[in-house]
Amino acid sequence: MSPRLIAVAPVDHPGGAEIHLLRLLAGLQRRGWSIALTTPGAGPLRQAALDAGYAWYQLPLGGLARRAGARAVRSWRHARTLARGANVVYLNGTVCGRILPALPRGPKIVLHVHDMVDRVPLFWRRADVVLADSAAVAGRLRGLSAHVVYGPVEPDPPPAAAPWPTGNGPVIGFVGRIEPRKGPLDLIRAAPAIRAGAPGARVVLVGDDPYGTDPEYVRAVRGARDVEHHPWSENAPGLMRHLDVLVLPSRREPFGTVLAEAMAVGTPVVATRVDGLPEVVEDGVTGRLVAPGEPEQLAAAVLEVLAHRDEMGAAARRSARRFFAEDYVERVEALIAP
Repeated sequence: MSPRLIAVAPVDHPGGAEIHLLRLLAGLQRRGWSIALTTPGAGPLRQAALDAGYAWYQLPLGGLARRAGARAVRSWRHARTLARGANVVYLNGTVCGRILPALPRGPKIVLHVHDMVDRVPLFWRRADVVLADSAAVAGRLRGLSAHVVYGPVEPDPPPAAAPWPTGNGPVIGFVGRIEPRKGPLDLIRAAPAIRAGAPGARVVLVGDDPYGTDPEYVRAVRGARDVEHHPWSENAPGLMRHLDVLVLPSRREPFGTVLAEAMAVGTPVVATRVDGLPEVVEDGVTGRLVAPGEPEQLAAAVLEVLAHRDEMGAAARRSARRFFAEDYVERVEALIAP
């Protein structure tokens, strides 16, 4: 009999953690697992589950806001019922941990932590397996024996047409959610120095703010006239083939999926030296690492990477092999198999 896994997602719109989950579920399905997925509502993630042939159930978790966890108690009975029909319950994120006290003994319970947490609730110890996106994440999980699995990337994403003109100079890009934590304003502030050092360079920002985290910040980013703005692409990895440098100026980042995705298609990167990012980027080899909140350093690093784009891009592609999805699925399956 094939293993039965039910995965619990905290949101309806896929972000980095949900992309990790979808790649894992697809790999497990190919290996004969029976898959079900829960989401709080009927959004794009539900549609992705149905398109993949997974069973889908609605399971509200109280929302992402602080102190919203009490509302998740209303879903405990339904969560307990769903868990009884599975061999493995996969809680994809700390918000999903809100239902841990309700889960029955019997199924193997997996808690996958994708965030830099500030506290570890005692009831997280009810999980049989704890996964962490990086050693930096695992280091915050005091009292838990977390397994570092990094994040999965596809080695050969489908082609994507660039929404900007190509062949007219280097293209430096940010790809991700437009929010303060990701730091896109730092790249905007670095743009004049980048263009001064690389005449003809284009600075592009690809992304939206699906969760409405900071409307004022989004307005400041979108109001900048020194860069080009493009909406989020469902095939962001394919789009990154058209970048000469991918920039992630985050202030806080557990792993940085976009870095690994860019590297996989041979695009070198510039990122901040925070949390899990130094585990992805080899400074001076696959890209450069700089201090957060320093646009001048960011611009200098971009110009340095542009000057060594070919060799750094080749090194980035080689380094990204350790993140390939099939190997990731194999590692995770070995840890969570019932």
